[in-house]
Formats: sequence, structure tokens, C-alpha cells
Amino acid sequence: MSVPSVNQMTAEQSAFLLCDLQTRFRPAIHHFDKVVTTVSKMVQIAKVVGVPMIVTTQNAKALGDTVPEVDLEGMGPLHLGTFDKSMFSMATPEVIELLQRYNIKTVIIMGIEAHICVLMSCLDFLARGFQVHILADGVSSSNKEEIPIAFDRLRQAGVIVSTSESIAFQLQVDSAKPNFKIFAKTIKEEKERTREVLQALLPVKAGL
Repeated sequence: MSVPSVNQMTAEQSAFLLCDLQTRFRPAIHHFDKVVTTVSKMVQIAKVVGVPMIVTTQNAKALGDTVPEVDLEGMGPLHLGTFDKSMFSMATPEVIELLQRYNIKTVIIMGIEAHICVLMSCLDFLARGFQVHILADGVSSSNKEEIPIAFDRLRQAGVIVSTSESIAFQLQVDSAKPNFKIFAKTIKEEKERTREVLQALLPVKAGL
């Protein structure tokens, strides 16, 4: 698979990937609830712009399911599946098969932890020819100091570090689309929460 141009990001060939946002991690992760806020917003955006989501869990039997605040059931068929894994990367055979089946060229990754599962997932998908974006306001780690180092490593590799609102507008593309009214309403409703998340998470992410 050849690496697509950055300008070729489209809703039709993109997917959100949610990495291991599980109940048992809540007390251990820096600003865990802020990550949940961003992920919940992107679930709403996914429904508006028509982008599917794939979810993974890490050893769910021991570490729990995806947190209930993330309304995966409400996504209907846009939730392509949740896959439990033992490997740290999300690039499992099941996930790769789904991305290929739906002709996905761009993956947009959020979840935890930035320097372990998220980083390894980004590098693996990049190596497989996908265009890879990571949401700076949608990831965290147990130690906040790990985050900027992980982001620097990912930028060096060619991963695009962005924010949830920026990605949302890139997927929407055009205010003339018939869904723009509901898109704008969603952005407006989330505006204050988005600001709070950015203020909480981004100061620890140097260079953004």
C-alpha cells in the first residue's frame, strides 16, 4: 500500500481508532477523564461525518471493558467492532483486515498510553502504508512526562499530530454540505469542554 498524500484525507477513506480506554486504567492515567471527553466528542463527530470507529482493549478480562461513557452502541454500524488483544499495538490481523475491507487509507488514533500502545500502533500502521494522525487532546499516559517524548518520536516517523477540532473540520471539509448545521451545533456544544481539555492536556506536550 502506498502512502497517500496528506491532502487526500477524506471521511470516506478514514477511520477512528480507539486504543484501550478501559475502566481499570482510570485512576492511573494523567487526566483520564479529559481523554474520555475528547473521545466522546469524536463519537458524535463520527456519526455526523460518517466515519467508522474500531476499538481495541488490552486483556479485557483483567483490565475491564471500554469505559461506559463512550457510547459505542449509539454509533450503530459505524462501530465496526471491538477487539481484545494481547499485543500492545492495535495493528492486529483483525483490525488490519477490517481497514482493508473498508478501503481505509487514513487512521486517526486516540486512547492510551501515548508512549506504549498508541505509539506502537501509530508506527505499525505507518509501516503498513496508512496515513496516520494522532489526536493530541485525545491521548495520555500514566506519566505525563512521557507524552511529549512520544509525540516527538511519532513526528520524526511521519505521524501527523493534530487536535480533535482540527480533524473534525478536515473531515467535514465544506460548510455547504447538508450535514453542516448539525456539525456546527456539535462543535458549539463541545466548545467549552474542548477548551478545558486543551488547557489540561496540551501544556505537557511540548512543541504543539
